[in-house]
Amino acid sequence: MKEVTIVEAPQGHSGSGFFATSFDEAIGLARSYSLWPLPFATSCCGIEFMATMGAHYDISRFGSERPSFSPRQADLLMVMGTIAKKMAPVVKQVYLQMAEPRWVMAVGACATSGGIFDTYSVLQGIDRIIPVDVYVPGCPPRPEQIIDGLMHIQHLAQNEKLRRRNTDEYSELLASYNIQ
Repeated sequence: MKEVTIVEAPQGHSGSGFFATSFDEAIGLARSYSLWPLPFATSCCGIEFMATMGAHYDISRFGSERPSFSPRQADLLMVMGTIAKKMAPVVKQVYLQMAEPRWVMAVGACATSGGIFDTYSVLQGIDRIIPVDVYVPGCPPRPEQIIDGLMHIQHLAQNEKLRRRNTDEYSELLASYNIQ
């Protein structure tokens, strides 16, 4: 029988019948275990993502039980598979329609670097059009790798300060992608 690990409580003060912590810590903990992924799957990496939704891997154990197919209701964009240059504006539009805070995970060799398709028609990594938070390598990556990438996104969401998205650095990052 495997040992069950409990999520670490945020730093704070506790006493008889109460627990007090910072607002950033409480919001970060809530965000990290309630991610709504939007799968943008175009090829074999999408099949591996489907396996993570099944009973054997069960991505819902990690708080990502509800995949969203509407960008306005998602906060994690999971780009999986080959992205043709003609599809690049669509991926960027989907990203722009997502509400803040939003995170991006590039899954598989094709989404991260174009994979084996070093041609004029294939985008050589989605980080050329939108900022990427986590890269998941593999061709195609195993479901365990996708779950590991999701856990990295959870760590980012949990430790992100509430006002980080209002900083000058974040504005400069978006400006480097021609995003206002």
